[in-house]
Formats: sequence, C-alpha cells, structure tokens
Amino acid sequence: MHELSATQGVLQIALDAAAGAGARRVLGIDIVIGELTSMVDDSVQFYFEALSRDTPAAGAQLRFRREPAVASCSSCGHRAEVRPPLLPVCEVCGGHAVTVSGGQAFYVDSIEVADESPGSDADPEGE
Repeated sequence: MHELSATQGVLQIALDAAAGAGARRVLGIDIVIGELTSMVDDSVQFYFEALSRDTPAAGAQLRFRREPAVASCSSCGHRAEVRPPLLPVCEVCGGHAVTVSGGQAFYVDSIEVADESPGSDADPEGE
C-alpha cells in the first residue's frame, strides 16, 4: 500500500514539472527504484493509471529502472550485486564483515512533456 503514497508523489512531481515548463501533457516518466525497496512496478503502474485519470499525465508511460544494491566484504574484497533476502556472510569467504550499499532509491529521474493538447495532431518528437 506504500506504493499509493509514493505514486501520488510521482504524479505531483510530474504535474508540477509540466506546469513549470508550460507543457500541456506529461508523456512519460522515468522512475528509479532500488532493488532493496519493497516497491512493486506493477503496483506503481496501477496506482498511477488511477490517480492520473483526468489530469495532464493521463496515459503517460512509466519507465522503470532498477538500482542495484552492492554487497562488499572487507575481509576478502569481494563485491557483488545482491537482492533480498540478504545473507549476513560473504558468499566467497564466509566472513561477517559485509556491508551493503545502494538499492534504496525511489525517485523520478526524468519527465517527458509535450506542448500540444491530448488528441492533437502535433508531433511529440518535435519538442
């Protein structure tokens, strides 16, 4: 259910950016989601479609990119991308000096907008 409030934030960011740019429509939104978050792409998509109905972002394409998490072992130096469930030991040496970085992101990376009204014949590639 946390996807609902996060998606409301994404929609507001997109609408504010479009308004600030003087654009009439939001065509696409690039979203980065960390591998260690519990965010589900399909849930974000579902909520976005419902929340954006009757807004300038209706029909916008959401493009998801996953940010990896990396486990580093200070005992042997091994580094590897990891996904949940995380192991408390290094997969190479079995050491317990493992730290994990990254994988916690959730943000709007970019927004594609258009100046024309929905249903117009203008070329959206012309911006």
